[in-house]
Amino acid sequence: MLKKELEKQIENILRDIGVESPRAELDTPAEMSHGEYSCNVALAYAKVFGIKPADLAQKIVDALLAKKHPHVESIEIAGAGFINFHLSSEFFVKTLEKIISEKDLYGKNDLRAGEKVIVEYTDPNPFKQFHIGHLMSNAVGETISRLIEFSGAKIKRANYQGDVGLHVAKAIWGMQELSGAMPYTKEDTLKKIEFLGGAYVHGSNAYTEDESAKKEIDALNKVIFEKSDDKINGLYDWGRKVSLEHFEDIYAKLGTKFDYYFFESETAPLGMFIAEELLAKGIFEKSEGAVVFKGEQYGLHTRVFVNSAGLPTYETKDLGLNKMKFDREDFDLSIIITANEQNEYFKVMLKALEFVDASIANKTRHISHGMLLSADGKKMSSRKGDVITGESLIVDVEKMVYEKIADRGLSDTEREVIMSQVAVGAIKYSILRQSPGRDIIFDFKKSLSFEGDSGPYLQYAHARACSVLRKAKEVEIVADLKKADSTGALEKMLIQFPNVVVRAEKDFAPQLVVTYLTELAGSFNAYYANTPIIIDAGDSAPYRVALTSAFAIVMKNGLWLLGMQAPERM
Repeated sequence: MLKKELEKQIENILRDIGVESPRAELDTPAEMSHGEYSCNVALAYAKVFGIKPADLAQKIVDALLAKKHPHVESIEIAGAGFINFHLSSEFFVKTLEKIISEKDLYGKNDLRAGEKVIVEYTDPNPFKQFHIGHLMSNAVGETISRLIEFSGAKIKRANYQGDVGLHVAKAIWGMQELSGAMPYTKEDTLKKIEFLGGAYVHGSNAYTEDESAKKEIDALNKVIFEKSDDKINGLYDWGRKVSLEHFEDIYAKLGTKFDYYFFESETAPLGMFIAEELLAKGIFEKSEGAVVFKGEQYGLHTRVFVNSAGLPTYETKDLGLNKMKFDREDFDLSIIITANEQNEYFKVMLKALEFVDASIANKTRHISHGMLLSADGKKMSSRKGDVITGESLIVDVEKMVYEKIADRGLSDTEREVIMSQVAVGAIKYSILRQSPGRDIIFDFKKSLSFEGDSGPYLQYAHARACSVLRKAKEVEIVADLKKADSTGALEKMLIQFPNVVVRAEKDFAPQLVVTYLTELAGSFNAYYANTPIIIDAGDSAPYRVALTSAFAIVMKNGLWLLGMQAPERM
């Protein structure tokens, strides 16, 4: 990459004039008139020599010019000592050639080549609904997985699900209470899911409001954990199977395929063994019949790892889970995606994990996401006041998309496919446009806009480019870069894609890709509006078709990173 070459040249120049271990990093200037790359090393190292940054910048520029890099047209000093690079027209043509030849591979790098990374995300619980938090975790986790994969690592996607615990006991208690409404085996999945959801709500309300029901559910929780009752085991197996099959339908729509499925029923025994070891070592303590880890001595807080009934808590199951992950493979990095409300929990859990295996703890990274809120800044809810599930949000957006594309001349089959692709894209864009950890406002109207700052806007720009390419094929115009136009904003945007990928992966920042693609779509739309590409383009038509092809490739690759489809018609 040219960027890396120039950074290395600058570092060598600084080293030659006396800077120890110099570090140079090129950024993209905010203003395109300032060139394609900018570097502030002169401001950082001028104090080493006791001179003005502009004077050091001049020394660096003189040395760079002496090297006469073939792809650098000019170098200038701006402001207090910034070094700006303007690239040659030949470089842009070569980059377009590279994009068109590499296609789906363009933008990939090998910065994580040879690494093995596991990313755990989504984590819905059987017997409960797939809520909006799971949707957010999935969007963030899938994009981070793809960014890491695009950087050369071997990725394993993991899904951790709570198939035992109090929520299961509440649901099965509710199933017994509502057994008369239980769907028959041949009824569709949605009716079964609705029944399970209603059973869980019924059991949860009873647990809070009825002391006798609470005692029954607590006792049932132990029976489920011990698998000591055949009738309860039957209800458990039915509900677990229905939930997991339904989740797979949602994953398929979201574009996720998991490699590993971990369940609390599997991690709990290992976690209990670990907790007993830590108790024997004095790291965990007994407190009012429970086993706790007192985190105050590490600037944290106390958490219960085994409750007074002798059952493992989430904390102990997580210890077992993280040990189990590394028993599967020796990963270089383990990433866990959850809601930010679990930030403090993970600080304690990861500290406890240090006493189990410091190597695993050091390789584990927790990344959190915020909440998805309605336009009024509150939790999203239906007209009835019920909290909207992740699945119902997708369905609601699909209906709006279906109506929006009604008059676009699409067949019923095309309309159904595009409806799903655009709805998922609209939701994912809204989630990923801000840095992970921040709450997100979801505005139905804005999220479906074809005019800008939305997922459909990006997808429509790609579809528009594909339409141009179809037209070019009809009139037999073949893409050719030999007669290039003067370099414009679109070419300058396209060359930045690999750099954006590197930064987004390094910082686990999907929003950088979102911002870049939005600006890229705007650049193409402006080009499309103001530049004849086929009709009246004359000798420039082959180059402009090639440029449009390069744009479509980069947009498709970028959308793939975000877990979004790139429709060719809309």
